[in-house]
Amino acid sequence: MVDFSLSETERDIRDWVRNFVQRELVPLEPEVLRRERAGERGLTKDEQRELQDKAKQAGFWGVQTPEEYGGMDLSAVMSALIEAELGRTFVPFRFGGYADNILYHANEEQKREYLLPTIEGTRKSCFAITEPGAGSDAKNLRTTARKEGSEWIVNGEKTFITGGIDADFVMVFAVTDREKGADGGVTCFLVDRDMGWKSEPIDIMGPWERRPAALVFDEVRVPERNVLGEVGKGFRLAMQWIGRGRYLLPAHALGACERLLEMGMDYAKTRETFGEPIAERQAIQWMVADSAVEIEALRWLVLHAAWQVDQGGDSRHAQSIAKLYGGTRAGEIVDRVLQMHGGMGYTKELPIERWYRDLRLLRIFEGTDEIQRRTIARNLLKGHASVSGALG
Repeated sequence: MVDFSLSETERDIRDWVRNFVQRELVPLEPEVLRRERAGERGLTKDEQRELQDKAKQAGFWGVQTPEEYGGMDLSAVMSALIEAELGRTFVPFRFGGYADNILYHANEEQKREYLLPTIEGTRKSCFAITEPGAGSDAKNLRTTARKEGSEWIVNGEKTFITGGIDADFVMVFAVTDREKGADGGVTCFLVDRDMGWKSEPIDIMGPWERRPAALVFDEVRVPERNVLGEVGKGFRLAMQWIGRGRYLLPAHALGACERLLEMGMDYAKTRETFGEPIAERQAIQWMVADSAVEIEALRWLVLHAAWQVDQGGDSRHAQSIAKLYGGTRAGEIVDRVLQMHGGMGYTKELPIERWYRDLRLLRIFEGTDEIQRRTIARNLLKGHASVSGALG
């Protein structure tokens, strides 16, 4: 017998997050929209921190952070459920107590200087591997680091770096042995901003918080002690970072799609044409039905991928399927909901167009649709995965 029910603990945690979102975040939506229309940050840093502190006072801190660092160390399934609840609002909030997973590979000195302050929220990091000529093909890196005495000299440019505007240190990947390349020739460095790298924001169609940055390294001197992990082993770290939780991206989209469809149904019940609510029109009913089926399918793809993570197996195939499906279906669902609202859906008075722009990123961020299709097809054709799925 397969049991799809949540445990009492899982329900309690999910419900706490649901209440937090409804009580603390949803009321902020009108002001966030107003600020974003004015080209401002949706939430200030102080507001973000205040909300995180409220959650921390209730014991909610470091969702996936190990307990030894003060976190909750929740399962992947629980993390997916939480991310779906956060996705039900466009207010740009995330719980505190988080650090990039590869920072746990730091040595004790680096943990004191980078990992612990990041978890505490006093430092902010960014992850820099993408370059103007090396996006999906991360092996084609051009940023270099050459050794001079006890220092490494980093030169190059990174682009579309999330968090690069505000970060005070960066995990940057550079080629240290051109002949070996990705197979032993790429190294990760922890580089403080005051070591000399510069960042410039890149304007995008999404909200302020999503703005990535271009990072420039011009003869930036990095102490040898700032190598993260081992020299030449950086590419493996980079792939670990990229694959750390692709299931969380479609999980966030899942929550957004649930909220959007609820908005569409509420509007359809009150908007009348020719003497009847448009909810009585077959065209609208089919939009609702198709969206509901796709949301349910996405929910189980996300939870299945997260479950595989918790089992300790290789979940990359399941995560690629969830991300590909989530990106394409979320785009179709938000488009339907916009269509239900007609002209009002196209205005900035409602958040639908904002979600429309935000959800579009899912098909690019952390692996494009094309890369996911390539991964899925290769796994199947090479026999690493089966079309029979988890049930064999």
